[in-house]
Amino acid sequence: MTTTTERTLVHYTTTDGVAIIELSNAPANTYSYEMMRQLDEAILQARFDENVHVLLLRGAGEKFFSAGAEISMLNAVTPTFKYYFCLHANETLIRLEQTPKLVIAALSGHTVGGGLEIALACDIRIARRNSGKVGLPEVTLGVLPGTGGTQRLARALPKNKAIELMIEGKLISFEEALELGLINYIYEPENYWDEVMQFAKSFCPPNKASKAVGRIKRAVQSGAEVPFSESLAIERELQQLLFQSEDAREGIAAYTEKRKAEFKGR
Repeated sequence: MTTTTERTLVHYTTTDGVAIIELSNAPANTYSYEMMRQLDEAILQARFDENVHVLLLRGAGEKFFSAGAEISMLNAVTPTFKYYFCLHANETLIRLEQTPKLVIAALSGHTVGGGLEIALACDIRIARRNSGKVGLPEVTLGVLPGTGGTQRLARALPKNKAIELMIEGKLISFEEALELGLINYIYEPENYWDEVMQFAKSFCPPNKASKAVGRIKRAVQSGAEVPFSESLAIERELQQLLFQSEDAREGIAAYTEKRKAEFKGR
């Protein structure tokens, strides 16, 4: 995933149908262009692997998921580099968002700035209780959340609340984020990772028809950005693809035969 001159900043492993993608840059898992390139490559690797059904993103350690972009790096580069850095980061997160496989963010530690922007591009966000805060405080640096933050937060929350959080640079607890609907679940610290993995595996065969899960995601992601009539067309085409799958035949047969379906991801 990396050249001989680069550090490994994104670790990629797979287990039982889950691709675990770990951001690893102590102390705060901040990202540079090098890390974002490695993240991009990991997303593509998971996308092309037919044995991977779920992507699970996490940060190394327990203090940070990610604190966003490396400020020292941004301070040292030219405005042109900053522009292309942000453009590539946007392209990477769009690739993550558009991959027709479920993407889960495991938020064990602070998730702020670009770290939250990465998490917002994931489908499900699961936090570890009392482990950190979330927010987009870029306004305190005189800039805006430039890796999709202004757009994804305004789609995840009521527009007025999204603007409030960003213009005040406010950081909120995971518990507050859960109440707002910004994250999906909070798990207790004791068995946090085991429970996250159990949740991720529940969407893999034989438990779930992973193709159906992925196409539901694609229908929502793509359909939300086009007129309603076109979104219904997207839904119909994705449904037709699923009707041709082995898992659809198995699911319908299992229902009529009153037995539990055994899905294969095909």
